[in-house]
Amino acid sequence: VQLQASGGGLVQAGGSLRLSCAASGRTFGTMGWFRQAPGKEREFVAAIRWSSSSTYADSVKGRFTISRDNAKNTVYLEMNSLNPEDTAVYYCAASTSTLVLSAMGSRPLYNYWGQGTLVTVSS
Repeated sequence: VQLQASGGGLVQAGGSLRLSCAASGRTFGTMGWFRQAPGKEREFVAAIRWSSSSTYADSVKGRFTISRDNAKNTVYLEMNSLNPEDTAVYYCAASTSTLVLSAMGSRPLYNYWGQGTLVTVSS
């Protein structure tokens, strides 16, 4: 099983980026994105179930959109109105379970993790 994340880069404040995470080896009930800024804990960003029910961290609501293409076994994170506080390494994560919405932000419930992709937002 592999999760391959891509799409990170350098963008100016107010700009947009789209991250992708392609899964191989099996399908997952829940896929999501977490991020880790320098010196900080890894935090939840967004997650989506097979049925496309999704949830977001308050800090990204209204700016980020998560989606998935089940046929391609791929999850996307569209990030708009980026600000320097969004600078972090973004990690794709997947759970074999279809998590309830209230649990989708819980890191330990994700079985598999991608390698991370760096997003840098300049002011």
